[in-house]
Amino acid sequence: MGKKVYVVRHCEAAGQPSESPLTGRGIQQAKELAGFFEDVKVDRIISSPFVRAIQSIEPTAEQKGIKLETDQRLSERVLSTLDLTDWLDRLKAAFDDLDLKIEGGESSREAMNRAVSVLEDVLQCEAENTVIVSHGNLIALLLKYYQPDFGFEQWKNLSNPDVFLLKIDQNNKVSVERLWRS
Repeated sequence: MGKKVYVVRHCEAAGQPSESPLTGRGIQQAKELAGFFEDVKVDRIISSPFVRAIQSIEPTAEQKGIKLETDQRLSERVLSTLDLTDWLDRLKAAFDDLDLKIEGGESSREAMNRAVSVLEDVLQCEAENTVIVSHGNLIALLLKYYQPDFGFEQWKNLSNPDVFLLKIDQNNKVSVERLWRS
C-alpha cells in the first residue's frame, strides 16, 4: 500500500502579502474544496502559515475533525525582494534556470528542495493520506521535481484553488495527477 498526498493551491485571495485573506469568492471556493474532500480519506492536513492557505483548508479540517498543522516550508517562494516590473519574465527565466537567483529571493532549486523536504517528511510519518496546502509557484516547483516537464506554462494554467494527487508506491515512485477541474 502506498501513500497519497493531495497538493492544494489556496483559493482566491485579496492579495500577495502573507496576511492577505480570501476574497468572498475565495471563501465560497474553500467550501467547495471541503465538498471535494468530503468522501476522501484524509489523515493529516499541513498548510502554509499564510492566511489565504489556512482559510482555504479550514472548512475541510473542520469537516474532517483534523487538527490543521502549519509548516513554514510551505510558504510562497520569494522570487525577489525588489519590486520587479518584469517579474513574469524573471519567473519564466527561473523555471528555465533552476539556479537563477534574483536579489533577495531564493532560486527555484532552493524553493523546490524546501517543498520536497515537506513531502519527504510526510513519507516518513504514519499518515497514509495527507493534504498539503501551499502557493502556485511553490506547488509548480514541487510538481516539476516529480514531473520535469512541468514548467512556466503549466504554472500559468494553475487555478485557485487547484488540487493534484501524488501517489507514492512502496518503492517511492511518485505519479502526479491533476484532480481539480474549475
